[in-house]
Amino acid sequence: MLIVDAHEDIAWSALTFSRDYTTSAHNIRASEAGSDTPAQNGSACLGRKEWISGKVGVIFATLFVSPYRRRLGAWDHMCYRDADEAYRLARKQLDYYLRLENDNSIWRIIRNRADLNIVTSSWERGAENRNLIGITLLMEGADPIRTPDDVANWQEQGVRIIGPAWAGTRYCGGTGDPGPLTSVGEELLENMSDCGIILDVSHMSERSFDQAVERYESVIIASHANPRFAAELSTPERGLTDDQIRKLADRDGVIGIIPYNRFLRTGWHPIDGKQTVDVKRVAETMDYICQLTGSSLNVGIGSDFDGGFGTESIPHPMDSVADLHMIGEALAKLNYEPKQITQMLSGNWLTVMQRGLPD
Repeated sequence: MLIVDAHEDIAWSALTFSRDYTTSAHNIRASEAGSDTPAQNGSACLGRKEWISGKVGVIFATLFVSPYRRRLGAWDHMCYRDADEAYRLARKQLDYYLRLENDNSIWRIIRNRADLNIVTSSWERGAENRNLIGITLLMEGADPIRTPDDVANWQEQGVRIIGPAWAGTRYCGGTGDPGPLTSVGEELLENMSDCGIILDVSHMSERSFDQAVERYESVIIASHANPRFAAELSTPERGLTDDQIRKLADRDGVIGIIPYNRFLRTGWHPIDGKQTVDVKRVAETMDYICQLTGSSLNVGIGSDFDGGFGTESIPHPMDSVADLHMIGEALAKLNYEPKQITQMLSGNWLTVMQRGLPD
């Protein structure tokens, strides 16, 4: 079964920690043994070998830079002080993906429905050496868009999904920075809709979320966001309320569940050990959304792997992205049918892409 992962911080991690994602997660771990990287970002969950063996053939890959006020240390150099610096750093990440596509025949940036169909068809043939890994570019935090008029330029460069917030941005409130859409944020959404960009409401504050869902005319998703029931967080707006989940379902939106222990069990800490959270908890979190909305059509996976945590912090017995299929096995134990499991592991995201991508 093809799996779609709606959130992976590939370029940020590659450029911050010099990770070579054309190899395997285990090779990356070996190369980082004895360094500070595992403490800063966890041990790698991503790698070409694991994407292929796990049949993770479609990825929403991020352009992610953070405001300097949220800098985590001297090693955290993908941070910006102003919009121009945010733009330059995001361009470096875009260039990383373009090089990945140009230098490796296995990678394909998904710019339209035809590209998506080429990628998915490569998995249907069953010849492993011909499988393609499709990348859909997702901008997480919109400050690299220097003015709303720049949306069209980013769209021309291949960006198909934009999340206006990570922390608060010039455009809206975000995680840890409550606030509404700003006037330029309203203009940003108008231009995004005109360009056919998919809106990602992950990380948006409650006020900006409500405003965006009410007024945005194109496709809306939450690429990586768990329901609040799963865990109490110091920034509760990082999770979705029941009302927000229903609003997304009413817009045919899909929510990517994050298999991150801290977002799955209240008070979880790495010293507790990954064995204290089982992959069954991921399935239960997906089931919560299904029960709330009355459908299996509004939930998927958005792992957020290698974006601040690693294998030490994902549910037992998962080790890497190759193990996302375990979520399907856990769903089967909750009596979900094969068709429903396929929807949640890939079909729902593929439907969103067919709706949101250009011809």
